[in-house]
Amino acid sequence: MPNTPPATGRAEHPVEAGPPGAGESSESTVTVIVAGLCNLGISIAKAAAGVIGGSGAMLSEAAHSLADTVTEVLLWFSLRRSTRPADDTHPFGYSRERYVWALLASFATFVGGAVFSVNDGVHTLTGGGKDPGSPVLSYAVLGIAFVLESVSLARTVRQVRGDAGRLGVSQRRYLRLTPDTAVKAVYLEDVAALIGLLLAFGGLLGSRVTGSEVWDGCASLLIGALLAWVAVVLARANGSLLIGRALPQSVEERIAGALHDLPQVRQVVDLVTLVHGPQDILVAAKVAFRSTATAHDVELACEHGEQVIRSAFPAVSRVYLDPTPGRRGPAARADRPGGRGRGDSD
Repeated sequence: MPNTPPATGRAEHPVEAGPPGAGESSESTVTVIVAGLCNLGISIAKAAAGVIGGSGAMLSEAAHSLADTVTEVLLWFSLRRSTRPADDTHPFGYSRERYVWALLASFATFVGGAVFSVNDGVHTLTGGGKDPGSPVLSYAVLGIAFVLESVSLARTVRQVRGDAGRLGVSQRRYLRLTPDTAVKAVYLEDVAALIGLLLAFGGLLGSRVTGSEVWDGCASLLIGALLAWVAVVLARANGSLLIGRALPQSVEERIAGALHDLPQVRQVVDLVTLVHGPQDILVAAKVAFRSTATAHDVELACEHGEQVIRSAFPAVSRVYLDPTPGRRGPAARADRPGGRGRGDSD
């Protein structure tokens, strides 16, 4: 493995581990609650317009927004469940449970949003569309929905900007790699909702001007495709974290370098990391100690190694070091591509 600087000095917070304090989920919980309340308000506004204007389409859209509210409820539930402490049944805690419920939320986005919108678009294009009712009410509801979604998005953007700033990365990189998928879900859903409202407005306006329902049907199909993309992105992110995702090799090499710099260590034979959740990372390594090291030296080195790693990377919650005979030559490299082994001979 190439020489890399050890993980010493200023504590580092890899974006893959989330920003400092992310494990508490308090800010993420507020973001999810704001999004849920906004979606609930949008659902009520659409339902009112549907009842007053006699529009079956607006009532269907009310059900669509209600499905988004259910998604936020699942995300909130995921944050609440994942903060439970470890117990005898689950010794590593419940951090990864957040990804179970977040994965279900992505399915809700797909079924309640994408499938519904595509079905509605096909139904409209095949001549089965309903009278949308008063255009004034429809425009008013779209305007209210746009304002509420903008409020939710502003809250999410503020959190994303702050978290990305504390990590020293771009907002795009933060959204792509963060293990706090609840924030990522709210951000993508809010952006998709605003784009969807613009598409809905264009479809409604086009249908009114031309007298053809093709515009409205095409808008529904585009909204469905947009929501399907969001659902796939979120499902892939949550699925990867649920299976178990490692830290980048560059971070693993710095951790291995910190261990190798301990005076009693001859070689870091192999090292693996596993992201359980924001601020909850496991580090396990096979370490070869020098032949002159006593059993007491090995115990002290393991204790010191854990302190060094957790001091340099506060997101690391557990460190397991396994004293093992060293390897020489090509066998010293880890089996995975890129090799995590590091060391030299006495």
